[in-house]
Amino acid sequence: MPPFFTDRLREDHRQTWESAVGHRFVTELADGTVDDAVMAGYLVQDHRFLDGFLVLLGAAVAAADGLAPRLPLARFIGVVAGEENTYFLRAFDALGVSEQQRREVPDTAPTAAFTALFREAAATGQYAAMLAVLVVTEWLYHDWASRAAGRRPPSFVHAEWIDLHDGPAFAGFVAFLRAELDRVGPAHREIAQDFFGRAVAIELAFFDAAYEHPLTPDGAQR
Repeated sequence: MPPFFTDRLREDHRQTWESAVGHRFVTELADGTVDDAVMAGYLVQDHRFLDGFLVLLGAAVAAADGLAPRLPLARFIGVVAGEENTYFLRAFDALGVSEQQRREVPDTAPTAAFTALFREAAATGQYAAMLAVLVVTEWLYHDWASRAAGRRPPSFVHAEWIDLHDGPAFAGFVAFLRAELDRVGPAHREIAQDFFGRAVAIELAFFDAAYEHPLTPDGAQR
């Protein structure tokens, strides 16, 4: 049986993908040893994606070719805007990150790149381009979270970030995204390959940036 389109895309970027899912950040996250300043900086930057990510999901709902694929995408919008956003707010409180800090800390280069990529994919109007980015953001995170092998550190800040990207419901959504890209991607191979590859590279750079720009308790970003 030939490999699925998404399998081939990941294989094309295997080295970068594995560097991301085996990154120091996710290893320390599963161990519960991520420094609070690193975690705070990471979460502030990740929360910056929310607006652009919702734009991308909304565009995918509009671009999908029927009700069947629109429903899971629409339901996931509710998860991102609800459960996931609530986690961020609770984590910021626990880490002592103020609303002013969240607002004023500048975007790192990977954050700016990802935000731009979300909006670029949405602006294409191409379902395959949108799916290529969504598959990376969700599949790569499920990959590293599932490798935690049931380990959950004591702090909810660490444990719940893993939980949000693991478990049957999230795995099912990742499977849906992959199936959709496997279905429509081969007819739009070039654009899917382009957006997939760029998204994987930014994911790795985003993990690196967490250590390059920790957010200290006084709000300074080194």
